[in-house]
Amino acid sequence: MSELSGDALREALKDVFDPELGYNIVDLGLVYGIDINEGEVTVTMTLTTPGCPASDMIQGGVYQRLWAIEGVSDVEVNLVWEPPWSPEAMSPAAKEHFGIAA
Repeated sequence: MSELSGDALREALKDVFDPELGYNIVDLGLVYGIDINEGEVTVTMTLTTPGCPASDMIQGGVYQRLWAIEGVSDVEVNLVWEPPWSPEAMSPAAKEHFGIAA
């Protein structure tokens, strides 16, 4: 079994896209943190808005993507609204993609 790392899991979550924006949730700045405890993974994240219609799809994508990784024994998504998401949370590549000045 390979050692799980936050960086590796964060990289894997780049496969999960916000269907409305067509961009991955990591570079959008929606993933605030990843905690790993003996294979149990907790992802603390937000969405662009509290009423996001893609909430179930995005959270389902997080579960599906992480469960596919060897060594992951449990996945929990902790959806938070503080701090609220803003475009400033985006990676430089995402800001460039959306035409937002860095």
